[in-house]
Formats: sequence, C-alpha cells, structure tokens
Amino acid sequence: MLTALAGTYGDRADAVSVAGRTASYEQLLGAARAVAADIAGAPAFAVTATASLETVAAAVGGLLAGVPFVPLPPDAGPAERTHILRDSGAVETTVDFARRRSGAPAPAPAAAGDDPALILYTSGTTGPPKGVVLTAAALAADLDALAAAWQWTAEDTLVHGLPLFHVHGLVLGVLGALRTGSRLVHTGRPTPQAYAAAGGSLYFGVPTVWSRIAAEPTAAAALSGARLLVSGSAALPAPVFRDIERLTGHRPVERYGMTETLITLSGRAGGEVRPGTVGTPLPGIRTRIAAEPGADIGELQLTGPTLFAGYLGRPEATAAAYTEDGWFRTGDIAAIDPEDGVHRIVGRASIDMIKSGGYRIGAGEIENALLDHPRVAEAAVVGVPDTDLGQRIVAFVVAEGVTGAELTDFVATHLSAHKRPREVRFVPSIPRNAMGKPQKKLLLTADGRDAATADRASS
Repeated sequence: MLTALAGTYGDRADAVSVAGRTASYEQLLGAARAVAADIAGAPAFAVTATASLETVAAAVGGLLAGVPFVPLPPDAGPAERTHILRDSGAVETTVDFARRRSGAPAPAPAAAGDDPALILYTSGTTGPPKGVVLTAAALAADLDALAAAWQWTAEDTLVHGLPLFHVHGLVLGVLGALRTGSRLVHTGRPTPQAYAAAGGSLYFGVPTVWSRIAAEPTAAAALSGARLLVSGSAALPAPVFRDIERLTGHRPVERYGMTETLITLSGRAGGEVRPGTVGTPLPGIRTRIAAEPGADIGELQLTGPTLFAGYLGRPEATAAAYTEDGWFRTGDIAAIDPEDGVHRIVGRASIDMIKSGGYRIGAGEIENALLDHPRVAEAAVVGVPDTDLGQRIVAFVVAEGVTGAELTDFVATHLSAHKRPREVRFVPSIPRNAMGKPQKKLLLTADGRDAATADRASS
C-alpha cells in the first residue's frame, strides 16, 4: 500500500505537510513504526483524527502493524465516541509524532491482503453509526484505479483541507498520496487563501470549498496553474462549476462513492466533463439501474473490487445491503446516459426521489435549476405528503429580492411543468454536515417550518 515509504520516490524533506507542519517520508515512517509497536496485537485502535501529522502516522502505523485503524471524528459527542469505541473494541491511542522508532526496512510494495485495514463509521442517519470494514485490497484497488483515471503520479502535489475521518480526506487525500508518491499538502482549514497559496497540481474539495473559492476570484485565479480539480462528497452545483471554470480555466472533475464502496465512478483527466455528472465506472466496477418500468431513473446498484467487507458485527445489515444476486444497493437514485455511459446522481432514494402526480422526479435536477437563478444562493428540494399528488415538491431556498412564484415560473421554463415546486420556503441557510451535504430532514422538522417563510405556489 505504502509505495512512497518503500523508498520508491526518494526521501523528500517536504513529502507530507499538514496544517503547516512538514515531515519527510523517513520521519513519517519512524513515527508510524512507533505507533505500530504500541498497537501490536490489538484487535483495533482508535485515534482522534485531527488534521495533523499524528493522524497520518496513525493511519500508516495501523497498516504496518496489520491492526485496523478507527479514526474518531474530533467533534464527536460523548455518546457517539463511546459507541464507536465499544462497537469496534478499539484501544484508544495517543500518537506522539516526535517519538520515532527505527526497525526493519520500509515494506516493499506487495499485493494487498484481505485483512481489515480501516473501520470507518457511518453518519448514523438510520440508527447508531455502523462500522464499515475496509480491506487493504479494496483500498489499493480503488487508489490505483483513481490514479489511472486522474493521471495521478509522483510528479503531482496534492492539496486539500478535508477531514481525516472520511474516505475523501483519509483514503484519497492521505493514503492516495502515499501510494502514488505525490507530495501532500493538507491546508488544515480548507480556506480559499490556503488553497491559493499551496501551489498544487491536483486539488480535492467538496462543493462548499469550491463555492467559497469561486466567491474569491483572486484565490480562484491562483489555481489556474493546477493540472486537475476534483470535487466530491456531494453534487457540485452547476453555477459553482461554471464559476470555477471561468475563474480557473478548469472544468472540475466530479466523482461518486460511498464509505461502503469507496470511489466507483469518476470523470477522467483530459476527458469530456459535463456539470451535474460523475463520469463512468472505474476499472473493475459494474453498475446497473434498478428502475420501475418506463422510468429513466432508479436506484444505482454496483459490484466490484472496492466494496467493503461488511458492517462490523452486523451480518443482517450487511446482507440487507445487497440484492439477492449480489449487487450492492447504494440507496442513491441515478440515471445513465445510453450513448456514453456517463452517470448522473439524482439524490438519495429515501428523500430525493419524489413521486408526484404519477411522476418520479429527482430533487437534484430541480435544485440545479433553482441555483441557476441569479438571486438564489442555496436550494434544497424535498417531497412532502400531499393528499392529491401523493407528494408535492417543496423548495427551501436562501435568496433575496425574488418571490416564490417567480422561482416556480423560473423552474418551469427550465424543466417540465410537473417538476416545478408547488411551494417555496425561504430560509436563512441550508443545514449541512461536515462534508457539505444538505441535511434535508432537519428542514422538515417543526422548528424548520417555523423558521421558514412559506410562499405557496399555485398548482
């Protein structure tokens, strides 16, 4: 897994930089060996995954020792933290990066095994967080496929400021750099100024990061010298895509994945990139759409070498995540272009698939239409029960100087009439999680209704 640490790419003095602290591969390997010695024989170990060299050393140390690493979210509350530790059986560990250990030579590149390497916990939206077991083989398969898709090499400098307890920041943003040999610059906080100053060739970001960069033209212009910009973890709004392209000269590549599957779909470096799409399957990945007769959207299902080994200690939940013929149920609604196989993610089946007046409608399409209006800053669309339509389309919008009726008419000029919102609710902000994904269920609480100004559209 750790090609860079095997000496393949030399000993760069500034190989890894996190929040202003820099280390060479030799220093990182020494700190990781100390971690490996501390955790040897443990069933699993947990470290509070701050944006730090300590977290990087923990991830590497776990791989060296063959002990699964459980990254704890720094902002986890006492109940969540206790649940993760008890559920995983992990030994909570403190890492001292200054304490280094010599030993056997760095491991030579070898075929990755099927033993657990990481246990990442889900957000717990449908109950207590579940431990997702990822093997070294799955990690290696995914990173190699992404390196090919993005032409990612040791000549790159990867820049990002993403949390190190998620797939995006930890697997892609740390282990990806160590496998390809690219220099890593983690900015600490992902501010536009920090991204602009990093001088990278490859940048990772979530939509919130790209939106903030687009709002600062000087910072955005500094990214014009990069080779590739990658967006993930949530859909990149089309207006942000266009602003980034105008300011940097780059069309951001979007990719799609889940904790349970790692990254399975992506646009390609040097290939055609269209806003609102997440490209085609990576090598080894197969996809299909489980759609009702006559529908062009349905649940995305997939299979391939990057899938997880199961939910820790939950065989029934693992079995339920698969179809009878062995395809993983993503729970996401998607469409596939029949001409070129490019995928478009519409949203989550549980909340983004709206059944209104006999139509199956994806919330994401309406959100992008609303965001095209110059007065709209944020938008989230949901379906709420309706005695006549089954569900009516309700748009929560952050906007000024525009009425709900005007927004409804605006959508109707962009999309089919049955996709227009039947109600527009103006809110001060759209609640989001740490990765920038809208938390739509919070908008539908009683408090959310009370805080919103409703503007019901005519039907």
